[in-house]
Amino acid sequence: MNQPILDMCCGSRMFWLNKTDPRAVFADIRKESHTLCDGRALHIAPDVIADFRALPFSDNSFSQVVFDPPHLVNVGEKAWMGKKYGRLNRETWKEDIRQGFVEAFRVLRPHGTLIFKWNETQIPASQIIALTDKSPTIWQRTGKADKTHWILFLKEGDA
Repeated sequence: MNQPILDMCCGSRMFWLNKTDPRAVFADIRKESHTLCDGRALHIAPDVIADFRALPFSDNSFSQVVFDPPHLVNVGEKAWMGKKYGRLNRETWKEDIRQGFVEAFRVLRPHGTLIFKWNETQIPASQIIALTDKSPTIWQRTGKADKTHWILFLKEGDA
């Protein structure tokens, strides 16, 4: 694996400065295209089709992992928000996110950084962070009404 960065669940590369950054491998469970309500095209085109709960990468593969899971449980099948950001399963979201954290830390190298992005429109960030036993190093709120959280973790130790 030549790329030192894994971006989980961001096949659309929304917040990347260089959306074709050769250092990153983009993974998402979806590969699809949509026309949003304002007429813009949305292309979710990951490098690797992968479920964040079971990543197809070896342990300790990446220096940096970006974990940007879907944050909506209550969104319609045809809603543009669901198309753009994906949706969580109403019954299994806690275990799904918990397993996503396990996988993110598994593929992250020792002393690597996990960048976790969460929008608490429907689920408070505190409930999400409670799903991992790891402690964040930095926590920054941004966006309208400070609902988007950027939370950084540093992987400890040798493995």
